[in-house]
Amino acid sequence: MPFLVLDLEMTGPEPDYNEIIQIGAVLFDDNWVEKGQYLTNVYPENKDAFSSSSEKIHNLSLADLEDAPMIYDVLPELEEWICQQLGIRVPKGQLDRTPFLRDVIICGQSVINDINFLKEAYRYEKLKWPYSRVLLDLHTLAYFTFRILKANGRKVPDRLSLTAIANYFGFSREDGFHNALEDSVLTARCMKEVFKLSEGMKLTA
Repeated sequence: MPFLVLDLEMTGPEPDYNEIIQIGAVLFDDNWVEKGQYLTNVYPENKDAFSSSSEKIHNLSLADLEDAPMIYDVLPELEEWICQQLGIRVPKGQLDRTPFLRDVIICGQSVINDINFLKEAYRYEKLKWPYSRVLLDLHTLAYFTFRILKANGRKVPDRLSLTAIANYFGFSREDGFHNALEDSVLTARCMKEVFKLSEGMKLTA
């Protein structure tokens, strides 16, 4: 099952009002071998929902998005990119890629929020959700892993933000802003470290 580590930037916090303005993703095969990276800005249809508070986080203005594609072009483009990176041949003219993408697991930090925005975009554009309904969440994995480490006397972060988890493993962002691709890469690196920790954990009878 391939893994798509995803991060989105939005105009605000509400999926049924705010919109996606940037998509970053790193694609892995089922052995967690990286297949490619993806980044695009997205021009929002509802410009009234563009909040100054969110702009302070992602550092994207409407002017920055002026030449960006609309979400109805981005969604099929992302699907096509995934198929190409995985070497999946989709018959010419077939728009429904569900048979080819239904095993792709979306991963991320508190990823349910990103999935809710992405699903809302699919619903709004009247497109079929093509991906697996299984998700992999770094926040949940880290919560469980750090509880075990703490119970064994290891010092762990007090918070479970991406920044805190990344710092624990010795990683950090290049700057203070949340670029979607950079956060996807950072999330993937953290997930791999969590997997390494789990491989070293053994239960005693």
